[in-house]
Amino acid sequence: MPNLAELNALPREEYTRVVAPVFEHSPWVAARSCASRPFASREQLHAKLCETVQNAKRDEQLALIRAHPDLVGQAALTSESQSEQASAGLGNLSPEEVALFERYNEEYKERFGFPFVICARLNKKEAILSAFPERLQNSREKEIETALGEIYKIAELRLRDLVEG
Repeated sequence: MPNLAELNALPREEYTRVVAPVFEHSPWVAARSCASRPFASREQLHAKLCETVQNAKRDEQLALIRAHPDLVGQAALTSESQSEQASAGLGNLSPEEVALFERYNEEYKERFGFPFVICARLNKKEAILSAFPERLQNSREKEIETALGEIYKIAELRLRDLVEG
């Protein structure tokens, strides 16, 4: 685990490789933040990464949201996503709970055109299941902003795992 000084000193390609997993299958976020080094704190790095996403084109933001797997889905998960879903208790579901997640995932994707994103490490399965019907009531624009907000929470926790304070 590099410390911040080591991360700041890495060549661009290596910095991008190290920071890329913070945003699911979206190394462009890390690459675009590289020029803002050196970062004085992990919080400043996180803020710059989030600002990079906020300033991205809408289609790039949507691609970032779509890069996230369905909760309890069949897709191969990154090690980060697998660990995060397990921490929320999503690896140990009854057949009824799996069916409910599958139904909600489909309804959500049909309504919004991207997968449901929530910071699993900050929630348990009951909270996640109750969030689906609430968020299905949102407008598409509100849900894009909500999903990005959840992605920022995920990124903060992943940065804590990746870079020494």
